[in-house]
Amino acid sequence: MSVPSAATEQQALSLLSAEAVRTRAREMLDIGLRGGLAHFTIDLDRLDAVTDAVLAVTRATYPTLDIPFHARWRHFVVGGADRWAAKADAVSWVDRAARARAEFDLAIVSVLLDAGAGPTWRYHDDVTGRSIGRSEGLALASLDMFAGGAFSADARDPFRVDIDVIANLPLADLQQGFQVTDTNPMVGLEGRTDLLRRLGRLLATRPDVFASRERPRPGGLFDRLAAQAKNGAIAAPAILSEVLQQLGQIWPSRLALAGIPLGDCWRHPALKTDDATDGLVPLHKLSQWLSYSLIEPLQRAGLEVTNIDGLTGLAEYRNGGLFVDLDVLRLRDAADAQRAHEVDSLLVVEWRALTVALLDLLAERIRTRLDRSAEELPLASILEGGTWAAGRAAAFARRADGTPPLKVISDGTVF
Repeated sequence: MSVPSAATEQQALSLLSAEAVRTRAREMLDIGLRGGLAHFTIDLDRLDAVTDAVLAVTRATYPTLDIPFHARWRHFVVGGADRWAAKADAVSWVDRAARARAEFDLAIVSVLLDAGAGPTWRYHDDVTGRSIGRSEGLALASLDMFAGGAFSADARDPFRVDIDVIANLPLADLQQGFQVTDTNPMVGLEGRTDLLRRLGRLLATRPDVFASRERPRPGGLFDRLAAQAKNGAIAAPAILSEVLQQLGQIWPSRLALAGIPLGDCWRHPALKTDDATDGLVPLHKLSQWLSYSLIEPLQRAGLEVTNIDGLTGLAEYRNGGLFVDLDVLRLRDAADAQRAHEVDSLLVVEWRALTVALLDLLAERIRTRLDRSAEELPLASILEGGTWAAGRAAAFARRADGTPPLKVISDGTVF
C-alpha cells in the first residue's frame, strides 16, 4: 500500500478552504462562458434583471439597508420576536464564553439539520399557532428541541449538546421533535439523524479540540477558535477551515484524498490541475452556512471577525435557482428540468459551482447600484438581503409549490 506524500496531503487540505471554492467556481464559470460545459450555457446580460430582483426584495425587507448576515440566527426570529435571544438573555451565564459555547452547540446542530425538508413538511409553532415549512420551520423545530434539553445529558442544563446523547440519538426522537408523520413527511430525516450520530462519535475521539474547557461538546470549537485569535481577531476563512478540518469526518461516503475527507467536494472533468486535485470541485455549502452562523457568537463573546468576504456564496438551490429562473443559466437540454439528478451528477456540480461564481459577480453589481463598499455591504449581507429570498420569490412566481427549477436527489446532508 502506498503512503500519501506530504505534498498530496497539503493538496487535499488546500481544498478545505473558501479560497479553493471561489477559485474553482470561477474556473467553472470561465469554462462555461467559453461554451465548454455539458449542461449549461450562460447569459451574463441577464445579470441586470437578477440585480433588479435582489434589490427589490432587499429594499422591501430592509428599507434602511441595515442588513444582518445570512446566518441561522435569522430563522430564530418569528414575527419580529427573537426566540433564542429571549431565552439566552434570561440565563445567568458564568461568562460570555459560556453563552458562546451554547450558541455554538445550537448553531452546529441546527445547521446540520437544515438541509431541505421537502415542499410538504410543516412545523406547527405553538407560540404563533402557525405551520411553518422549509428552513424557518426546521430552525424552530431544532431550537425547540435544543431549548427543551433534547440534546443535553443534564436536565438542569438544557442549553447544551452532549456527545453521548447525539451519538445514540434515536430516529424517533427527531421524528417527534420535527413532528414527522405519514401525513407530514420530511425528506432525508434518516440522513440527518445519522449526521448527528456521526458528530457525537467524532467529538468523543477529539477531546483536544472539543473538550479543552469542559466535557466534550460541539461548543468546544468556540474555545479552539478563541485560542487562535490574534489581538482579539480571527478571520472568517479560518473559521471555515476549522469547521472543515475538525468536522469533515462526519460526512457520509464522500471523496477523500490522502486519507483526508473532502466533504462537500465533487468531481468534474472540465476542472484541470496538474496535481492530485485534478477534477475536484469543492463547494462546502453547509460548512460555510455554519461558518457564517458562528460569526455572531464570536462577536458577542468579544472577538472581532475579519475578512467576512473571504467566505463565498452558498451553492444551494435558492441561490442557484435564482440564476436558472431568471435565465442567466440555461439548460442545453430542456428535458433536464423534468429529470431528477443525483447530487454528484455533472449537471448539479456545474449548477452549484456556477452559482458561487455568479454570486460574486452579482455582489459587485449590487454594491455599485447602492454605492456601498465590500466592507459596508459584505457578501453575507447580500445573501441575506438578498439573493436567497429573491430565489425563493422567483421559484414561487413560477411554480405554485415553490420548488427549485431543477430536481436534486439528496440525502439531507447537502441541500
